[in-house]
Amino acid sequence: RRLCDWMHTHTNWKSYLHSCGSIYNYIQDWIDAGVDILNPVQISAANMEPERLMADFGGRIVFWGGGCDTQQVLPLRTPEEVRDHVHHNLEIFTSVDGGYVFTQVHNIQQTVPIENVEAMFSAAYEFAN
Repeated sequence: RRLCDWMHTHTNWKSYLHSCGSIYNYIQDWIDAGVDILNPVQISAANMEPERLMADFGGRIVFWGGGCDTQQVLPLRTPEEVRDHVHHNLEIFTSVDGGYVFTQVHNIQQTVPIENVEAMFSAAYEFAN
């Protein structure tokens, strides 16, 4: 809290916390400590469903990620399924004012079909506008 308070008082910076996995139980504490941005948003982890995150924390912290699951969806589904998945997640993450930065959950591995990467970014561009 002291670090975030100092930073917010003396700069125009935002605090950005990186923590993977099922971190739902820590998010409120991080908000209380003054964390502004959370990345990644590992939507396949326990209790990290976009609907739950937005219902409980939407508008109080910026979610940076969670636009596309990089473990089960991006590498294994069809481009149309990737598109639908991104559309669904964007509808939820942008349903509350307060900030969302689209990106996939984590790194895109070299075995992901290029058509799926194209589908993800095309859907993000289409549905975010």
